[in-house]
Amino acid sequence: MKIVVVADHAAINGGQTKVAIESALGLAGRGHRVVYFAAVGPADPRLAAAGIEVIVLGQTDVAQTRSLAAFGVQWLWNRPAAAALRDLLAACDPHDTVVHVHAWAKALSPSLGPVLRASPVPAVLTLHEYYLACPNGGFYDYPVSAACQRAPLSAACLAHNCDSRSYARKLMRVGRHVLMQQTGLIEGLSALLTISRLQRDVTAPYLPANLPHYEVPNPIDALPLGPKPDGASGDLVFVGRLSPEKGARLFAEAARRAGLPAVFVGDGPQRAELEAAYPEARFAGWQDPAAVKRSLRAARALVFPSVWYEGQPLTVLESLAMGTPVIVSDLCAGREAVRDGVSGLWFRSGDVASLAEAMVRLSDDATARRMAQAAYDLFWADPLTMERHLDGLERVYREVAPSPAASRAASARAGAAAPAGPRPVPSAR
Repeated sequence: MKIVVVADHAAINGGQTKVAIESALGLAGRGHRVVYFAAVGPADPRLAAAGIEVIVLGQTDVAQTRSLAAFGVQWLWNRPAAAALRDLLAACDPHDTVVHVHAWAKALSPSLGPVLRASPVPAVLTLHEYYLACPNGGFYDYPVSAACQRAPLSAACLAHNCDSRSYARKLMRVGRHVLMQQTGLIEGLSALLTISRLQRDVTAPYLPANLPHYEVPNPIDALPLGPKPDGASGDLVFVGRLSPEKGARLFAEAARRAGLPAVFVGDGPQRAELEAAYPEARFAGWQDPAAVKRSLRAARALVFPSVWYEGQPLTVLESLAMGTPVIVSDLCAGREAVRDGVSGLWFRSGDVASLAEAMVRLSDDATARRMAQAAYDLFWADPLTMERHLDGLERVYREVAPSPAASRAASARAGAAAPAGPRPVPSAR
């Protein structure tokens, strides 16, 4: 097949783009014709080396722009991106092509919606976050550092500032969300791919009931190194961005109460604050992927105290693959990978005492060894490998790709009139 991968970025800058790029490479390796379409460069050199056609628009994103006012036009409606994608899809055979959208919210904008809705080429979207349902993309209330329970666009939602910066920015997000809903991004999809059960449960009330849904977990980059020689060695470690939604302060405070050392691998806006408030903690800073894996392998346990839903936290899965148990918040999707009391422990989200209690439990050497063995055995009994991920993608692509006759009919409809209503989608898997 021909697969058009659509993302904000063409180089890895986080887990979302990492999955987009590495799955594109994997699909090309299986003989598919892959086109990688992105707003922001530079492009990962591996894409072209793998024979993938790369289209980069040379634009910026919301995090890199020097003028939010100037960037706001692109952020709300990226007309050049829509035109470029329309031209690309017009040259594709609709019964032998699938569009796979991984990211649109940081640079490409809702302008993709009318293009996907008008095209006879089927499109799927991986829900790496929650932008299709929530204006700020996370069901997260930044000012109070807690998950948001308000219904998107309800009176309670509109009246409350959940944005990390200002209420004016929140209102901009609301406006863009309404624009996205009214211009066909969701209606332009033939299927939605989620990466965890929690993600599906959280978004289902706000998405069309007849939109087919497939769970295709992200792949984990890990090797089976064997169980750890000593699962009771090492410290309790936090790996990731030092920011409120990740629960970094919660970890530091729980470690203090438990009388255990807190080790941070990562960096972020809270680092200086945490270093000042918790001088007993150790801060290793950012590490490259290989060093992160070594840190996870050497740890007694990973502590993952995130206070928002997450999508599918890869750090949790990488830790289990290393044979390291995980202490995880019972609110976030990471809990799905951890068997409570077997390969790690759940604690009450946001509860310092509950987290401290879990940390004390895993300070027991016998408990740590037992859970380390279980973490390794359970992960590698059914590993989330790239091959398994690609198998899942190919199954979805086959199921959404229309027959040649259906494609010709859809092309005729698209050519006869401008898109006035939602494109029909299958009612069942």
